[in-house]
Amino acid sequence: MFFLHELLYILSQIITLYIHRVTYTLSRKNRQASRMGNKTIELSGICKSYGEKKLIEDFSYIFLKKDRIGIIGHNGCGKSTLLKIINGIVKPDAGTIEIGQTIKIGYFSQENEYMDASMKVIDYVKEVGEYVTTSDGKITASQMLERFLFDGAMQWSKIEKLSGGEKRRLYLMRVLMSAPNVLILDEPTNDLDIQTLTILEDYLDHFDGIIITVSVSYTHLTLPTTSRV
Repeated sequence: MFFLHELLYILSQIITLYIHRVTYTLSRKNRQASRMGNKTIELSGICKSYGEKKLIEDFSYIFLKKDRIGIIGHNGCGKSTLLKIINGIVKPDAGTIEIGQTIKIGYFSQENEYMDASMKVIDYVKEVGEYVTTSDGKITASQMLERFLFDGAMQWSKIEKLSGGEKRRLYLMRVLMSAPNVLILDEPTNDLDIQTLTILEDYLDHFDGIIITVSVSYTHLTLPTTSRV
């Protein structure tokens, strides 16, 4: 009887441990997937000027789930300013911005963020995520880097060894690996080569979230994901 009692106790502990592990795994997967709730991003009456130059006047828009938005305009018209307002980097002079609690923005700006040149490529990406969940399933940081033309040797090299174009591509990888459900791309065709853009287009075709892309003209808005311009 004592042996049976002891065996049942051990089994109960194993089941409890298994339940805890499953719960942790599911919560981690959901966190990585960055699921989007009902509320996305709502702009109302946005205005922004610099001195006498008025860039944005009374702009309102509610982003819908899986929106593909293209913003076109000449240099200096306020495209990047609008993106920075959405991302909370710049404050509007008037108007309100409401962002849903589940919204996670990935912002590929025209300027690279600070990179520690002594870091290895793989470590720089892993800082924001070990893996990301895509339509193809779970992809590790190493697999994502390889997909975007960083082979095994390059992944273990230091950032200081990369060219300017490779650093831009690495910065893009960091943005994607942060598992955003809103992706903002500020003129990606400026610095990314054709091969990288082709891979990015394929990735965005299956991106389960909102995409906002900026360009100076429709001919430069090459990403085939735009549903509204």
